[in-house]
Amino acid sequence: MKILMVLTSHDTLGNTGRKTGFWLEELAAPYYTFLAANAEIVLASPQGGQPPLDPKSNEPTFQTELTQRFENDNAATAQLANTLRLDSVSSADFDAVFYPGGHGPLWDLAEDPQSIQLIEAFLAAGKPTALVCHAPGVLRHVKKADGTPLVAGKKVTGFTNSEEEAVGLTDVVPFLVEDMLIANGGVYSKGADWSSYVVSDGLLITGQNPGSSTETAQVLLDKLKSLNA
Repeated sequence: MKILMVLTSHDTLGNTGRKTGFWLEELAAPYYTFLAANAEIVLASPQGGQPPLDPKSNEPTFQTELTQRFENDNAATAQLANTLRLDSVSSADFDAVFYPGGHGPLWDLAEDPQSIQLIEAFLAAGKPTALVCHAPGVLRHVKKADGTPLVAGKKVTGFTNSEEEAVGLTDVVPFLVEDMLIANGGVYSKGADWSSYVVSDGLLITGQNPGSSTETAQVLLDKLKSLNA
């Protein structure tokens, strides 16, 4: 079992002068969930190399046992420092794809032709695709074979408007994940703010927030298992 994890290369938080990137828990929790299932994990990002970490995600308030484990894991941090360029990977080489969030993906992966084509290729090949927190935002321009938005008519979740408001970035982000999913015809639902909430519809799996990371990864593994049964 081989799983691709796609991270952002974008490090600028709009016009705030602050840094952003990927959210550490949303990488670390799925990473170890996949590792425990003996999956081979490959990391990629639009620019390759070391993707930017959202510094806030490594503050003591947001650290978890798994983020600390990742930070102290030489093999994991070495892999993170050498992500593949997104344009060098093919869906044919993997069984599934997982997108961690953080605010970065809203700027680069949501508009990245390689990412859009990759997700379309995974789904067309019958391979599960999972995205957590802000990462469902990367589905913004992904289409079905008939040219309609991928999420149209599909059950989805993602970072809520109220969660975005709570972190004070409603007017900073290029778009709100919840609003975009609804505008594109998604059947959007959500749990309580900051609680784990995951929605699965066919091959598409979405999680609401950082706390949903482990469950989103587990649902992806369960989906793979059912497809291979």
